[in-house]
Amino acid sequence: MTYPTILSASIFLLIVFGVERLCRLWGVPSVIVLVASGLLARPMLDSIGVTLGWAGTLVPIVGTLGLVLIVLEGALDIELRRQRLRLIGATLFLSTAGYVVCVLAFAAVGRLVLGLSAVQAVLLATSVAVISSAVAIPGSSFLPPKAREFIIYESSMSDIIGVLVFFSLLHSDGSVKGAVLALLGGGVLSLLLSMLCALALMVLLLRVSGPIRFVPLLAGLFALYATGELLHLSPLIMVLFLGLLLNKPSLLCRFRPFRSWISSDYESTLSEFRTLVVELTFVVRGFFFVLLGYWTDLSDLASPAAWIAAALVLTVIFASRWAMLRLLLGAAAAAPLTWIAPRGLITVLLFLHVREAFSLPSYLNGSIMLVVLASSALILIASFQVGRRLSAHAPGQVRSLPCPTGTPGEPATDAAPDESHERP
Repeated sequence: MTYPTILSASIFLLIVFGVERLCRLWGVPSVIVLVASGLLARPMLDSIGVTLGWAGTLVPIVGTLGLVLIVLEGALDIELRRQRLRLIGATLFLSTAGYVVCVLAFAAVGRLVLGLSAVQAVLLATSVAVISSAVAIPGSSFLPPKAREFIIYESSMSDIIGVLVFFSLLHSDGSVKGAVLALLGGGVLSLLLSMLCALALMVLLLRVSGPIRFVPLLAGLFALYATGELLHLSPLIMVLFLGLLLNKPSLLCRFRPFRSWISSDYESTLSEFRTLVVELTFVVRGFFFVLLGYWTDLSDLASPAAWIAAALVLTVIFASRWAMLRLLLGAAAAAPLTWIAPRGLITVLLFLHVREAFSLPSYLNGSIMLVVLASSALILIASFQVGRRLSAHAPGQVRSLPCPTGTPGEPATDAAPDESHERP
C-alpha cells in the first residue's frame, strides 16, 4: 500500500503541474480544470470500485491551509509604501461596499425564500459575498502590476471582512446586539493580537540562524492561525501583516533594538522563503480543488433550482461590482477588473460551516459549486479585454494601459506600472 500511494501522489502532482502550465498558456483559470477533473474522477473511480471516503474530511483542512498560504503569497508580492495608502483606501472601500451590497441582497432572499432567521440569512449570504483570494490572486497574473496589486489588496480585505463578520455572527447569541458586540470586540482584539504575532514571527525569521528557518516560521503561522480561529478572531489579518512586514523590514528596523538584525543577505533569504510559499501554495491549491470536485455530488449540479440560485447570485455580484468600479475607477480601468470577483476556497469553507450550523436545501450544494465555477470562468473575459488592449497598442505603448491608482471618486491614471512588483 505504501508504494502505490507514493506513486499515486507523485503522478497527481505531476498532472496538476501540467494542468497549471497548460492553463497559463491557454489563459484559462486552472481552478475550472482542476474542479472538473475531480468531478470526472468520481464516476470513473466508482466504476472500478474505488471510493475516497476521506475526501470530505480533507476538503476543509486542505482549504484552510491553502487560504493561509495564498494570502501570505499575495502579501509578499506587495511593497508597502506611503504612495500605496490611496490604493489601500480604495480597495478597503470597494471590498466593504461590495460585501454589504451582496449580503443585503442575498440575506433578503434567504429570509423570504428559505425562511431563515436574520442571523442565519446573513451567515449564508456571507459565504457567497466574499471574494476568494485563493482564485483571484493567481487568476489575476495577466494584469499589469498595479492592477494586480489592486486585486491582491481587495480580495485579501474581502476575505478578512467576511471571515470576521461570519465568525462573530456564528458564535454570537443570535441577537443583533450580541453580534455587533462580538464583531467590534473581535475586530479590535484581532488587530492588536495580529500585530504582535506578526512581529514575533518576523523576529523569529530574523534571529534564527542555520539551514532550518522557514519550517518553524510556517509552523508558528499555522499554529497562531488555528488558535485565532478557535478564539473566534480573524487571524487572516496576522497573515497579511506578516507578509507586509517581511517584504518591508524597514518598518521594524525603525526601532533601535532591531536596527542591527537585518543582515546583508536578507533579500536572498526572503526570495528563498517566497519560493517555498509559492511551491507549497501550488501543492495545496491543486489538492483542494481536485478533492472539492471529487467531493461534489453531480446530482446537485443537475438541479434546476441550483442553476436559478446560482444565476441570481452571479447577477447581483457582477452587476453591483460593475456599478461600483465605474464610480470608483472610471470605465477604462474598471472594465477588466469587473470580471475578477471569483468565489472559491473561502466560499466553500464558510458554506461548510453554515451547513453544519443549520439545515439547508441540498440544491444549495450545487449552487455553490456553480457559482465557484462560473465566477472563475468569467475571469476569461477580463483576460480577453486586457489582451485586446495590449494588441491595440504599439510595442512602445504597451505599458500605458489604465491601472487603478486613485481613491473613491478619483479617476484612474495611465501611469506606467512598476515592474519591480513582478514575481521572479
